[in-house]
Amino acid sequence: MSFQAYLDNIKAKTGKSPDDFRKIAEKKGLLKSGVKAMQIVGWLKEDFGLGHGHAMAIYAVLSSLKEKNTTPEESIGRHFTGSKSHWLGVFESLIKKIKGFGDDLNLGTTNTYISILKGTKKFAIVQITGERMDIGVKLKNVEPTKRFESSGSWNVMVTHRVRIIEPKQIDAEVLAWLKRAYNAA
Repeated sequence: MSFQAYLDNIKAKTGKSPDDFRKIAEKKGLLKSGVKAMQIVGWLKEDFGLGHGHAMAIYAVLSSLKEKNTTPEESIGRHFTGSKSHWLGVFESLIKKIKGFGDDLNLGTTNTYISILKGTKKFAIVQITGERMDIGVKLKNVEPTKRFESSGSWNVMVTHRVRIIEPKQIDAEVLAWLKRAYNAA
């Protein structure tokens, strides 16, 4: 089923368009920063009888609208709040080094991680917790090492993961893996 078919089915069931849901969600305060996906999905299921897939389709529309009103700096900044704030300088230093790989470096964000892209192709991700910075690298057909473990179920968008608990761990080896992934993208 196409995404548009989901939206068409929702309109047939509820009589509401994505824009109608946006207006209602805005009035309820569900488009504010910090509102979690499952809060919105729960509201759509409860108030409109939508199934999980249909509720997620409306959530996708609402979250894309929310993102359009957020600057890239704000989107990235959300990953460095509270106990994670001490990682911001480390992240900025890492990105400065990666920018030396080429002039086509871009960043993107999701609710849980920051994508590092060569043009539009993701080659790495960064996920921040209070205790560490996890770097995921996309390098197919490369065996994991003790340090660069298989990403496993942590994130299927990348193949390897390295856990950084101290800034000095972002060393020549980490940069070499990122450079290889950049070149392969």
